[in-house]
Amino acid sequence: MLLARSLSHSATRHATRATSLDVAKLRPTSLLATATALIALHQPVPASSLSFSPFSTNPHSQQQQQQHQHQRAFSLWSRPAASSNKMGSSASSAVDPASFPKGKPDSEWRAQLSPEQFRILRQKGTEMAGTGKYNKHAAQGVYTCAGCDTPLYKSTTKFDSGCGWPAFFDAIPGAIDRHVDRTFGMERIEITCKACGGHLGHVFKGEGFPTPTDERHCVNSVSLNFNDDLNSGK
Repeated sequence: MLLARSLSHSATRHATRATSLDVAKLRPTSLLATATALIALHQPVPASSLSFSPFSTNPHSQQQQQQHQHQRAFSLWSRPAASSNKMGSSASSAVDPASFPKGKPDSEWRAQLSPEQFRILRQKGTEMAGTGKYNKHAAQGVYTCAGCDTPLYKSTTKFDSGCGWPAFFDAIPGAIDRHVDRTFGMERIEITCKACGGHLGHVFKGEGFPTPTDERHCVNSVSLNFNDDLNSGK
């Protein structure tokens, strides 16, 4: 029995060492890919690990952005990966698309939207982190719903959170709806366009960003269009 116990302890030490070596061999690109897959859940971002940068100042450098994503890769390493193809609250999914002021049947949305827009706006998908055209967009204007052109966010509320998606600290009053989202074994707040019900992303509160609301509206670029007329949001 002593021999068996000794062999068991030896095997455990070797297994632990092998696991450590395997993780140590991972390249930054592998970590970034893992982070991207996990971040696709629109997880909360610990503001203490990121530097706040409104778009009125210089945005993060590419090196800083990659460092932030690598840090998140380690913090999220133990969380289970999940498909980002469909997410969002069952409450918002149960609403008849045609019941919204600018709503219409899915057949009409399919004809109007691109496949990627339909996947995200109507099927509650998520674009890959860092790929959206409005992530680092710094122009002055108003962001509108890509589905129905309803004004949603002003550029004056946009900030660089380092999360990989456009971030806003507040929406235009009355422009969005909030729904409790319990998909993937967690509880978040989904945000949708109030006029057409299109999926925008999720909102997180209490992350510590120095904004007036301490909120981060994490929005898919695909869900948005941009109008450089600031008055269009009134």
